[in-house]
Formats: sequence, structure tokens, C-alpha cells
Amino acid sequence: MDSLERVRTALSGGRPDRVPCALGFFPQSLFGAADADELFGTDVRFVEFDPPREQGRFLAYLETLPADVHVGSQAQLRTYQEWGYHPANGSTHPVGRLQSVADWARGLLPDLPDSRRYEGLAGRVGRLHDRGLAVAGSPPHLGGELFESAWRLRGFERFMKDLVREPELVGYLLDQLTALATENAIVLARSGVDVLLLDDDVAYGGGLLISPDTWRRFFKPRLARIVEAAREAAPDLLVFYHSDGDFTRLLPDLVELGVNVVNPVAPDCMDAAAIRRTFGERLALWGTIGTAVTWDLGTPAQMRGEVGQRIQSVGKSGLLLSPAYDLDFAPRENVAAFVQAVLEFG
Repeated sequence: MDSLERVRTALSGGRPDRVPCALGFFPQSLFGAADADELFGTDVRFVEFDPPREQGRFLAYLETLPADVHVGSQAQLRTYQEWGYHPANGSTHPVGRLQSVADWARGLLPDLPDSRRYEGLAGRVGRLHDRGLAVAGSPPHLGGELFESAWRLRGFERFMKDLVREPELVGYLLDQLTALATENAIVLARSGVDVLLLDDDVAYGGGLLISPDTWRRFFKPRLARIVEAAREAAPDLLVFYHSDGDFTRLLPDLVELGVNVVNPVAPDCMDAAAIRRTFGERLALWGTIGTAVTWDLGTPAQMRGEVGQRIQSVGKSGLLLSPAYDLDFAPRENVAAFVQAVLEFG
């Protein structure tokens, strides 16, 4: 099998020739490489929409920053600038000042569907497929398609109150975000990506940030629209869903929506073996390896042990191994040990 067939088999719940791996669910700039998955020879590559052309001056400024200035990834900074989002006080965004649906005005959200941003996307996907690689892509968003984007625009405390006090305004905002995500998910599907990456951090280590009923009322039907539209454009599309923390209580709903694979299934938050026993081949797992402490402060031997343990407890079907946490400060030795262990044990 090449990587393309290996990944598609695994994420469809089957058993490939070996367990595939990746270094996350977006491009990793590590150890001097713009694409660490390329550096380590993993099984998945990622495509993104081009930045808006109007960001030229801002992009030029980012390039002048010294290498030892850690201000987050450039992709994240480009996104924040495009959306007019300031992490220190998200409620300064004009959306945060809306009192009702009647206050909504055009231009409050960025022009994500600008065709100039994806005119070369299908070509990039095709060239990666020609190399036998699986390709995944995510719609442009403000840290998440629905929940995260909404609370960043409104401010977290305000949005949580809105869910109770202003359901009409919440619904309208989420409908705008759903429309953006749907259009761009269709673009990705038509470009030929194998995996549509959807994410929304609706949980923390101790459980959900909102009740399952609230999620089902406001977010589930809109997520369903995105998935249905993308699948209509590409029926064999694999759908991935990410949330940090413990979102176990939403797994039956995600399976019902047609989600194929969940991420990151962090071992200090979720029980991968229990999920496998419950859902079997209906739900693939992408991630499962390591805590933040293990990746940053652990040893190569620990990483090898994690890989072997996960394969033993979960099995080799329906599994794509990757770090369950970001690799910003992980030593190269740990990353290399992880990849080598997957090749050896998988």
C-alpha cells in the first residue's frame, strides 16, 4: 500500500498494511522544516487556502520578526489579522457589540470564499496524490468552525450567556459561520482532498464546556449541513472531527452525523480502548499518543512505549497514530522515536 491507500483504509475502519501516522492535523513547522511531515516521511500532507492578497503588508511584517520571538504560528497570526480578532479581548470585535439580529451589518465576517484563495488548490492536491500521499484540508476559520469562532467574535463570557439569553442572535451568527464553512468545505471536497478536517474545541480535560443538549440544539444540525454538503460534492470524502479535551459524550452524535474519525483522543482525557470497544470500526481514531508533558519532557523510550501500548490496546484497524498535543516544544529525538516506533510496531 502507498500512504494514500493506507490512510483511506485506516480511516474507513479497515486494517492497512501498517498503521499510518502524522504529526498532527495541520502543517507542522518544526526543526527548521516548513513541513515536518515531509521531513519525517509520514503518511498525510495538508493543503490550505492561500492568504488574502490584501494581507501583503502584514505578511511582509511577519517575515521581519526575529527567529527567537515566539508569538504563535504565522498561520494563526494571519488568521487573527484577517478576522480582526484580538486574543486579549475578543469582545472588541464588532460582532461582540451586537445587541440583536437587527444590528447585523455586511462586512462583519471576512470574505473567506474569495476564489483567488483556492484557485491552485486542486493542482496541489493532485501533485500530492501523484506521490501516493493522502491529503487533508481544513476550511479557513477562527480557531474552529462554529463554537470557537462564535465565542471569539462575541467574547467567551458573553457568548456563553447568549446561548441562554439570546438564542436568536446565536442562531443567526452560527448560520453565517455555517454558510462560510459549508462553501469552503465544498471547495475542499471538489479539490479532491481525502479528508475534510473539521474542528471545534467544545471540551476541556474534565468534560464538555456546554451541555450535550445545548450542543445538539445549536451545533449538531449546523455541523450536519456542512458534512452533508461536502459529501454531496464528494461522496467518498472522509470526515474528521477534532476537539480538545474529553468529548466522549458527543461521540454517538458524531457517528450519527457521518463523522469517520475523531481527534486527538488524548490519553489523559479519553479512553481510546473503551471507544474502540463501543464503536468498533464505525469510528476511527487519529491521535492517541502522549500527553503534553510526555512529548516535551519525556524520553524516546517513553514515546516508543506509548506507540506499542496503543497498538496493543486498540488494534491496528481504524487507527492513525499522531501526537495528541501540539509539538511546539517537543525535542526532535521524541518525534523521531515516535515515527520509528510506528514503522516498527504498526
